[in-house]
Amino acid sequence: MGKLNVAIMGATGMVGQQYIRLLEKHPWFEISILMGKRSAGKKFGDAVEWVGSYDPPSKVKEVVVSEIEPEKQAADLFFSCLPSEVAREVEGKFAQKYPVVSDTSAYRMESDVPIIIPELNSEHIKIIERQKRERGWKGFIVTGPNCTTTGLAVALKPLDEAYNVRKVFVTTMQAVSGAGYPGVPSLLIIDNVIPYIKDEEEKVARETRKILGKFQNGIIVENDMMVAASCNRVPVIDGHLESVYIETEKKVNVEEAKSILRDFKGVPQELKLPSAPEKPILVREENDRPQPRRDRDSGSVPGMSVVVGRVRKGLDEYSLQFTVLSHNTIRGAAGNAILTAELLYRMEYIK
Repeated sequence: MGKLNVAIMGATGMVGQQYIRLLEKHPWFEISILMGKRSAGKKFGDAVEWVGSYDPPSKVKEVVVSEIEPEKQAADLFFSCLPSEVAREVEGKFAQKYPVVSDTSAYRMESDVPIIIPELNSEHIKIIERQKRERGWKGFIVTGPNCTTTGLAVALKPLDEAYNVRKVFVTTMQAVSGAGYPGVPSLLIIDNVIPYIKDEEEKVARETRKILGKFQNGIIVENDMMVAASCNRVPVIDGHLESVYIETEKKVNVEEAKSILRDFKGVPQELKLPSAPEKPILVREENDRPQPRRDRDSGSVPGMSVVVGRVRKGLDEYSLQFTVLSHNTIRGAAGNAILTAELLYRMEYIK
């Protein structure tokens, strides 16, 4: 069986570079088209400002980046990590004919578009049928969440199922790679913390409720938990760290909660998808873990496991505190999108 041809929109950016790296030896997908705006017409190796601690694949270096032209380009699957203002128009045009898996916010909150974290809400994929029917598309759009939302939602899912989470208070410490390249100017972020990221707090609240909602009668019914977020940019390259406090409907036992987190698995683990980590959640017992530099690449598939630590009792028996770390450009972006595409392929939405 031959591999599926995939295209990457926004290939030279921070997330685009992760797609390039993660797809280099993928067993099912092969890069056929790289697309960009400012880099169009140049070889990828000349156009990209490669920021990883590894070299870009030599084969991909020679690929000429093309303009984004929905009327002319074809592939089995399109990945998008474009700026949201560009993505709105472009993704919709490609979705008229082809499957699109997007990291952008352009379509996330549309009622017929799912925000997928494959271990959490694979049943939301069913809404694609409504999307295609009502929009008259042959293809479709599936989105991934904001990179900040991802780690939080993964940790909340098993706890919500066990204890019925009612309120969530989260303070984030977000890596500079989450701002893209060149990102935050060095004189603003070195020796500093910036306690504001535009629209981030609102996205975390809205997306978490949608992701953790139920698919019922052909619609996604949002979870009614209350989420309050305070988002900060910190001088870390990769890895979003989050301090979380939750209030629950049922009494919480700390050791039981740790076991629930450790034992959590989802559909990707059952199907043994190529990008699925053996354990979606790793629990650390040390007082000072997780840490971005030491733990962001944890797991059987580096960067795809969410790491939880400092699990402890809240103010009463109906609350819990913990710290979450996720790799923002892997689990929070390209890696999650590739895992989503693998799931869509196994469910025969992509052929």
